[in-house]
Amino acid sequence: MNSPLKIGLISYRSNPHCGGQGVYIRHLSHALCDLGHDVEVIAGPPDPQLNNTVKLTMLKTLDLYNPEDLFRTPRIDELKDLINLIEWLDVSAMGYPEPWTFGMRVKRYLKETKKKYDIIHDNQCLSYGILSLAKRMPVTATIHHPMTVDRRLAVQSTTSFLKKMKALRWYSFISMQKRVAKKLSHIITVSQSSKKDIAREFNIPESRFKTIPIGIDTDHFYPLETVKKKFNRIIVTNSADTPLKGLYHLLFAIKGILKIRPVELVVIGSPKKDGGIETLVKKLGLTQHVRFTGRIDQELFVKEYAKAGLAVVPSLYEGFGLPVGEAMACRIPVICTTGGALPEVAGDAAKLVPPGSAKALESAILELLDDPAQCEALAQRGYQRVLKEFTWEKTALRTVEAYKEIIRDYH
Repeated sequence: MNSPLKIGLISYRSNPHCGGQGVYIRHLSHALCDLGHDVEVIAGPPDPQLNNTVKLTMLKTLDLYNPEDLFRTPRIDELKDLINLIEWLDVSAMGYPEPWTFGMRVKRYLKETKKKYDIIHDNQCLSYGILSLAKRMPVTATIHHPMTVDRRLAVQSTTSFLKKMKALRWYSFISMQKRVAKKLSHIITVSQSSKKDIAREFNIPESRFKTIPIGIDTDHFYPLETVKKKFNRIIVTNSADTPLKGLYHLLFAIKGILKIRPVELVVIGSPKKDGGIETLVKKLGLTQHVRFTGRIDQELFVKEYAKAGLAVVPSLYEGFGLPVGEAMACRIPVICTTGGALPEVAGDAAKLVPPGSAKALESAILELLDDPAQCEALAQRGYQRVLKEFTWEKTALRTVEAYKEIIRDYH
């Protein structure tokens, strides 16, 4: 078992720069290769941008969730493929079938190529197709957090019956994920909070879980001392128009703070054109005080952190909380909620507030803006915490130990 492992990493949607799943697959695959293992990533779009040591197989899909061509109409010849047809019909019925259909594609690919691995590691696809591979080789999965939380918050966030039904239909893939997860002998998750929540929501014994915190990419997130800091500038990376990310509550907090002192909020990313965040910014009269960066490259991202006085993570729930770790790696003082695993990541290196409270966010931001000494102490503790606790090498070493146990139990 000391020889290199042949590992198949499965990732149905793999954005390498945003969203925990894409970041996870990119850095875990690199770290596993650095340890000497033979890794192939079988991925759906977008390109996870892996380095040359990792084998990459991009499966052809309809890519209906590409933001540049969202929900495009497939060509007739594309729909001759049965999996494509199933996916298009489900999307047309307002569902989200991509985890299900990507599992079908992986199963077909491995059947055609007859490839085998020491272990298959699924990245939260949890599809029937990938479960079927467990008859041929060891299979495990990482579940970052239970999607039942996203579904519940989406339903609770609207009073419209139609929108509630739309949310329930969109998240209908969860029933598949629950069934598949229950049949896996070992599951990897990224925090103690996620372990407890997944076990409860999916009705799975906690003994089946391995908790392995993920790393922070300190090659791309680091202190930049040469950039002039503006202490009343606040940065937030949660630009998504989803209730889970809590940007709604932060905007109300900024409105309250502006009555007392001037501040600027920099939001990394862009609001959805048909979402509610842009409308709320105008409604609250914050247009002159909130700036959306749009899509930016990594160099500009780090500069935005360096120019900010505070980073705020207002999420109602996180399975891990990469934005907290990334801000701490940039040596920026952090305010975050106690939603999900955020306190595990932050430790004593952030100002914690209850989730969903604009007043609590407002008070915490004002407190730190008036206390440079506390800001400096939090920034230093956060930076040291990331370097000590959240490296990708440590994540990979613990993941390999989990693989070895899973392989032993399988055989």
